[in-house]
Amino acid sequence: MDPLSRRNVLTCSASLAAALRIGQASPASAAKTTPLKIVVAGGHPDDPESGCGGTMARLSAAGHSVVALYLTRGEAGIPGKSNAEAARTRTAESGKACLILGARPVFAGQVDGATEINRERYAAFARLLAAENPDVVFTHWPIDTHPDHRAASLLVYHAWSVSKKKFHLFYYEVLTGEQTQNFSPSDYVDVTDTWERKKEACYAHQSQNPAEFYARHEDMERFRGREFGCSRAEAFVAFARNGLSLPR
Repeated sequence: MDPLSRRNVLTCSASLAAALRIGQASPASAAKTTPLKIVVAGGHPDDPESGCGGTMARLSAAGHSVVALYLTRGEAGIPGKSNAEAARTRTAESGKACLILGARPVFAGQVDGATEINRERYAAFARLLAAENPDVVFTHWPIDTHPDHRAASLLVYHAWSVSKKKFHLFYYEVLTGEQTQNFSPSDYVDVTDTWERKKEACYAHQSQNPAEFYARHEDMERFRGREFGCSRAEAFVAFARNGLSLPR
């Protein structure tokens, strides 16, 4: 993508607004939307799915290219398993979840529980994200109890900064109160029609006890839906919308 001129900003903003208005616009008008590249970055397998899986499903269904960018392969996420064993299991689970959501998995190569933020890591992640050339990136809200979530968020922010602010940047929440802290949404996406696909994608992560973790996200969907005035919603904080207003 070229550096954002005013014309580029308006064009991209209009396209993204239409993309996220799926379910409000007619199928015919949605089909005319210029395809966008959407990247959803998370610390571990299951973070993008649980944080904004419903939105991912909506965007992919509208013909947009959706990437789930995992900072780690969840190496420390299965008690009693070695890092290598856990990584194999959770990588396979990510593939299944992405297939359900119509997304493509990408792994950034850091290790669960030992993520780093330094000059080399910033540069490597910025190169990886630049290679995807996204129009929009969603990632963790940076105030979070989990260090891997914070790392993912800061790496995305740095990549946005060195890209000369080329992409729209939004933050999502995971297990608010337990992990995400002080999250006050600026935007909501109605996921009433896609929450079941989100649930199926979360349940693809069988090693993570999805019946427990998804139940808490289901409560969040209903709560955000009540805030927004629909059955179920996902909530976001806009950092760099470049004049964009998500559908209200």
